Amino acid sequence: MLGFLAARQTGLDDPLRLRRAESTRRVFGLELNPDRDVDQVHGNGINTIDIEAVEGRYMLSGGSDGVIVIYDLENYSGKPQYTCKAVCTIGRSNRYVHKFSVETVQWYPYDTGMIVSSSFDKTMKVWDTETLKPAEVFEFEGNVYSHHLSPIARKHSLIAVGTKYPKIQLCDLKSGSRTHVLQGCWSRLSRLYRHIHPYYCINTISEQLVNKQWCMLSVGHRAEVLSVRWSPRYEHILATASADSKVKVWDVRRATGSLFTLDQHNGDKSKASSEAVNTAHNGRVNGLCFTGDGLYILTTGTDDRMRLWNSATGENTLVNYGKVCNESRKKVQFTVSRGCSPEFVFVPCGSSIAVYALHTGELVTMLRGHYNNVDCCEFHPDYQELYSGGKDCNILAWVPVLRVSDMEEKSRNSNNKVRGKKKPKMFLF
Repeated sequence: MLGFLAARQTGLDDPLRLRRAESTRRVFGLELNPDRDVDQVHGNGINTIDIEAVEGRYMLSGGSDGVIVIYDLENYSGKPQYTCKAVCTIGRSNRYVHKFSVETVQWYPYDTGMIVSSSFDKTMKVWDTETLKPAEVFEFEGNVYSHHLSPIARKHSLIAVGTKYPKIQLCDLKSGSRTHVLQGCWSRLSRLYRHIHPYYCINTISEQLVNKQWCMLSVGHRAEVLSVRWSPRYEHILATASADSKVKVWDVRRATGSLFTLDQHNGDKSKASSEAVNTAHNGRVNGLCFTGDGLYILTTGTDDRMRLWNSATGENTLVNYGKVCNESRKKVQFTVSRGCSPEFVFVPCGSSIAVYALHTGELVTMLRGHYNNVDCCEFHPDYQELYSGGKDCNILAWVPVLRVSDMEEKSRNSNNKVRGKKKPKMFLF
């Protein structure tokens, strides 16, 4: 640390080098902190959590009981031991609460005044955090497994939604009462309707439907869509994972379907016939995540495998992570570190969280603390902390431990204070 500080002070090193080195050291030191607690509000398992990127202060959680909770992660007490308080709750007493399990919650990327939640009650709701009332409700025909707002979009306000049915649906937050339902179809009539909206023109036929504000991408998957993610690098690129063992990458401006389908065997992409048989896993693909720079895609499946893909070419990088236990039939929320060198992946694995080196596949450590299966985890890039939620109804905080030198310095300072109160000894010669 002193060497990095000296090099930065003299201008010999890039300031980012010190930051990456310290961030990496803190991730290596993650442990369950007995001094940090999170209010236990949920009566059932916790399916999803999200930390807002504007201030890095508030955290969302959604549970199997349909309840949504907002926590304040900031410590204003000045004491090392504190509890992250629940500041807002959309509980069972709220008339607008979800009827069934909440599968995904997400902050609006640019403002903490809005959150989006989706549920097995076949709805997705856009909430005003001031009033705790839904500003908009999108209704679907089947259970909603996943949704995602682009973290970088400036030219659109689309929410990608994965449901029980194999079509990916795009909801526009800006749409008014005049709306369309775009039904996936490989008909030549679809050409007549491509002028409707440049983002929705993916081999579709338009059908007007009142009180519905969603649109569908063309037929691609053949089973329920378990996870959807927008690229953090290109605002029109969308990745989708399905129970049909496939992961597809889309450009929502194109009218020719998906860009490519990920193939675990890295088959010949020039053969159009191979597109239909390409699979990313040998089971349900229930986990999907971009790296922070958007250059890679990570996927997990019920074949107990995790794979790393080049997001530009769809190539399997063949990184071997070993066995990654995964028996979930729903979405598994895992996360990737940001600002570290190397980067790390945090994956729920039974009642533990496995930490892997992103590009080597090395298992760094297993974080153990939950009493039941872990369903979600979220990395806090500002403080290199990790929060995880599980079926035991708990949200646990994993915090970097102090280095030995830091602890010695603290104890030395405290000892000096104590000694300062005593009278000095007199020595006679």
